[in-house]
Amino acid sequence: MRELAIITFISLDGVMQSPSSPQEDPSGGFAGGGWAADYWEEVMEQVRGEAMAEPYDMLFGRKTYELFAAHFPSLDAENPETKMMNAATKYVATNTRTTFDWRNTVAVSGDIPAEISRLKQQDGPLIQVHGSGALIQTLLVADLIDEFRLWTFPVVVGAGRRLFEPDVRPRKLELKKTAPCANGAVMTIYRRPA
Repeated sequence: MRELAIITFISLDGVMQSPSSPQEDPSGGFAGGGWAADYWEEVMEQVRGEAMAEPYDMLFGRKTYELFAAHFPSLDAENPETKMMNAATKYVATNTRTTFDWRNTVAVSGDIPAEISRLKQQDGPLIQVHGSGALIQTLLVADLIDEFRLWTFPVVVGAGRRLFEPDVRPRKLELKKTAPCANGAVMTIYRRPA
């Protein structure tokens, strides 16, 4: 059995949509993309140390996968982060796409929660979800998330898709770790109770 963790960047008011650039996810008319850009370098250093140092597989929604797949395969193959991401198995939750150029990519289709539950029952490394807001909502409803790895930025965005939408059912989480960045962003890692 293996666990599933989400890695999510959120604003102080809970928005997770399009943190890195305006073009990342303008859906719903969202014009505030790129709200985390001023904090990126220091936060990514912490992400690499806390969330990407041990072997992992990745799970993406289709749109987030396409953003990553357009970027990582062309980076320096000897960079440790790039090497790990390229070597990891990449699962893509999609009912529309069947072919992939980024190596080690596998489609997860049909009943997505049931298929992800099946993946969790297998042997293997931690499954990490990067971004993928719509997929995270599906995982929340199906109660498939074991760990929430959140980076909260000292920015108020206002409108935008939030990590915890109003229809998410209440739950208790246990704080596993917290650490600030000098730039004001804060890492918090929460786990579901044992």
